[in-house]
Amino acid sequence: MRHMVRSKKLGRNSAQRRALLRNLVTSFLEKERIRTTLAKAKATRPVAEKMITLSRTNSLHARRRALKFIYKKDVVKKLFEEIGPRFSERPGGYTRIVKLGPRDGDAAEMAMLEMIGSELKKKTKKKSVKEKAKEKSDKKKDKEKGN
Repeated sequence: MRHMVRSKKLGRNSAQRRALLRNLVTSFLEKERIRTTLAKAKATRPVAEKMITLSRTNSLHARRRALKFIYKKDVVKKLFEEIGPRFSERPGGYTRIVKLGPRDGDAAEMAMLEMIGSELKKKTKKKSVKEKAKEKSDKKKDKEKGN
C-alpha cells in the first residue's frame, strides 16, 4: 500500500518533476548553494541529502546509483571525493534552507538551499588604483632609505 507516500507536485507531471529535481540537485552539489523558490528548495532537500548519504560509502555500487540521478560525471566525482568525506562523521542534516523573502516579479517566496559548512564569506574590499600606486611609492621610498 502507498499510504502517505507523496511529494510536492510543483505544477509538473512526473517526468518534468524528476528532471527538475535532477537539475536542482546537480547544480546544488556543484555549487554547494542555490537560490530557488521555497517550494522547490523543500522538494530538493531530501533528494540532495540522500545523495550525500550515498556518497559516504565510497563503493562502485553507490557511485553508479548516484550517476543514475546526477547529470554530470564531474559532480559525482566531487560528491564522492570532497563532499562525502566531509560529512562522514555527521549523522544527517547536511543542508539548510534560508528564506530570502518574496521575488520582485511574482512575489514567490525565495529561499537559499546551502550546504552546512559553506557559509557566506565576507568579501574583502578591492583596493583602488590610487591606493595601489601609493603602496608602490611607499615601497620604493623604503628601498631607497635602506640603500
